[in-house]
Amino acid sequence: MSLDDKLRQVVARYDELGDLMASPDAAGSGDFARMSKEYSDLTPIVECIAEIDKARNELADLEAMRDDPGADAEMRELAEAEYEEIKERLPGMDHKLKLLLLPKDEADGRNAILELRAGTGGDEAALFAADLFRMYQRYAEERGWRLELMHINETGIGGYKEAVASISGRDVFARLKYESGVHRVQRVPETESGGRIHTSAATVAVLPEAEEVDVQIDDKDLRIDVFRASGPGGQSVNTTDSAVRITHLPTGIVVSQQDEKSQHKNKAKAMRVLRARLYEHERSKVDAERSAARKTQVGSGDRSERIRTYNFPQGRVTDHRINLTLHKLDRVMDGDLDDIVDALTAEDQAARLAEVE
Repeated sequence: MSLDDKLRQVVARYDELGDLMASPDAAGSGDFARMSKEYSDLTPIVECIAEIDKARNELADLEAMRDDPGADAEMRELAEAEYEEIKERLPGMDHKLKLLLLPKDEADGRNAILELRAGTGGDEAALFAADLFRMYQRYAEERGWRLELMHINETGIGGYKEAVASISGRDVFARLKYESGVHRVQRVPETESGGRIHTSAATVAVLPEAEEVDVQIDDKDLRIDVFRASGPGGQSVNTTDSAVRITHLPTGIVVSQQDEKSQHKNKAKAMRVLRARLYEHERSKVDAERSAARKTQVGSGDRSERIRTYNFPQGRVTDHRINLTLHKLDRVMDGDLDDIVDALTAEDQAARLAEVE
């Protein structure tokens, strides 16, 4: 199918949906919400098509005016200037339309579960994991998102062995999905008297939060263990068996939750994380099949892949997937992530565009 045929199909479907939703019976039908969402998704594409059509019609009119020997010289000059201005804008409009036509990641609009774990490097890795967590906290604040801490395992010296949070807001997963992987830090630890640079790492996983309807979990596939919660060093947090460990037997995925004093609340939080991990498990299988032939994959989400290095002595951060180096490490650690996220998004879009062109 040619691009023009596809565009005509999109406009025809948009008009059809508009007529269907305007009918007297539409509001009471069970399909209204689905039709409304599809209509909303198609609106920016149809608006972009209309904008391009308008620009091309204007070009044709201006070209006729410019080439009309009987027209006033000043008018022909003005037509020529306007013609060149519109002609310069058209490639950008065409590119925007191609991006709008790319298949959407249905998880982009979802909230996310953020998981951080200290990797190699002992105490320094745990301190770096805590720094990363604060970086994402500040980024969430900058974007007006809500971050809810779900689980944290501290080292006692300010580090995090593990931290799990849910982040909700507009386009959360779309903005954070490229963060999954190994984040490496190079710096002189405060405990290092010799001033030697140490390298340590932390792993980040960003999972789209799943609804109950997305993932069907059979009770017989779960093993639920309850135990007494404990804090750093093993001291008792409370005296009841409120901590919960859920094992999904078919996949072997294990989720533990002990931050709440209520067993019921811990179980609810653990199920949220489990649903997200199962949803991502299925997405990963589909993505692996779909991306087998891809030359470039920015957001593989592979947690064993080293994606970024934070070099403190040189004040720089490097994303290895797109060879992007920024010399503003202090601002990045303070939550200024948009330059990195925008570059990763653009690279992924370019790779996907190359596949369809």
